[in-house]
Amino acid sequence: MTNYYVQQSIQIQFIKIGGMSNSSILQIGTCGQITTNNFLYNTGGFTEPAPEAEKNGNGEPPPSVTPLVPLQTPS
Repeated sequence: MTNYYVQQSIQIQFIKIGGMSNSSILQIGTCGQITTNNFLYNTGGFTEPAPEAEKNGNGEPPPSVTPLVPLQTPS
């Protein structure tokens, strides 16, 4: 087995991320190994399938809400 020792200095002046989803990985710099974990727990002790989703509202998006973190307007 070979060991690699990496010393790095990273400066990010600007980063724009178009989108991230639940299984996305954003890696900046090196990483020895990324292993995936996929766990499914039934913490509620449910024994039957979930009920069908109900439509909420009239199909229109909810009114805009001021975010807790200020965001730039998309360009």
